[in-house]
Amino acid sequence: MKKYAVVVSLAMVASASLWADAGEGALRAAIPEIFTKSAAHYKALDAAATARMDRGTVGTKLLPYSYNRSKGELDMRDVSWWTSGHYPGALWYLYEATGDKFFKERAIVWTELLEPHRSNSTHHDTGFLMYCSYGNARRILKTDRYDAILFETAGSLAKRFSEDLGLIRSWGQIGDKTNFLVIPDNMMNLELLEWAAKHPCKSFEDACGKADFYDKVARSHASVTMKHHFRKDGGTYHVLNYDQRPGFLGVVQEIRRGQGLSCETAWSRGQSWAIYGYTMMYRETGDRSYLEFAQKVSDFAINNPNMPEDGVPFWDYGAPGEERDSSAAAVMACGLLELSGHVGGEKGASYRAFAVKQLASLASPAYFSEGDEVGHWLLKHSVAHKPGGEEVDVPLNYADYYFLEALLRLKNME
Repeated sequence: MKKYAVVVSLAMVASASLWADAGEGALRAAIPEIFTKSAAHYKALDAAATARMDRGTVGTKLLPYSYNRSKGELDMRDVSWWTSGHYPGALWYLYEATGDKFFKERAIVWTELLEPHRSNSTHHDTGFLMYCSYGNARRILKTDRYDAILFETAGSLAKRFSEDLGLIRSWGQIGDKTNFLVIPDNMMNLELLEWAAKHPCKSFEDACGKADFYDKVARSHASVTMKHHFRKDGGTYHVLNYDQRPGFLGVVQEIRRGQGLSCETAWSRGQSWAIYGYTMMYRETGDRSYLEFAQKVSDFAINNPNMPEDGVPFWDYGAPGEERDSSAAAVMACGLLELSGHVGGEKGASYRAFAVKQLASLASPAYFSEGDEVGHWLLKHSVAHKPGGEEVDVPLNYADYYFLEALLRLKNME
């Protein structure tokens, strides 16, 4: 079995490398066809998801997440699942890319299922849930009809902020004095807070007048995370547990492996969250320390000796030869494309070229699915949580979401 896995891996590299070597011009030329294929995939996927909902338990709200090979059907999760915003977000991107009103109509339906989570303060993932869905809806439709929902969501997320630590608690109950857990994924949710800090609040009274607070929370979390959550070489830890006791306040009392291989290796998707997150924080604040740090965490990934030739990392940088994670590549490519424009010059061009290589690989037959190969999802070969034995070598809705986002970013770049 191990020998077969190696052969498949080598074939993947050869196939993806052919695309990657073609360069940006070839990828740009292929983008319309990629969007056309993606649209066909998602129309079939949406039909399957709607059929599942129609025959489900009354009142149950499920959104597409992955694909269950053993059952031969979509893996759908409760509306509260942390990735539920990525599916409607992908529909919004397909509407933006194609202009097909089908995707607008379906995106509205799935997005509005998430509305109850505007008041959810039980975890940090409300940014993923609500900004990827409602945030894109607001931007693409050019409407303020969802502003009250977004402002309330920002307020719910900010409730998890500790003034003493200067951090947003990622997991666990507010008020827990034993554990204060923080993960790099949380960087992605700061964009919601920066949005709330910059937009006029007219319709949600409790959030109005808090612009400075939201900006403070986002900057504080990013800066404290930057100080503690990374090794000297720029590699990230996954889970840090901060001490809350007087005299030890803010000390890292525990490092947990989380979804990575070990406490001393870098989990690839966590590294990609950092690349994207610190680039976004520079865009939103203009703080050059974030720009410099975004380059540091990017350089760690790009120059890592275990980075495969096709630019699609193994699920952990300390696990060469094991499963790839196309979701980590998609998130990383998104971040690098934006970073390239902020950095400019030769280094910026190198970031852009690496992102193009990653996208070309993901668009190749090695990673981009054909027909119903993986339940009409776009990207194969993602890894959600290998240590937990969950969703290993599968499609994932957030892999598709960031793949489409990256293609749109490249399409819109000069």
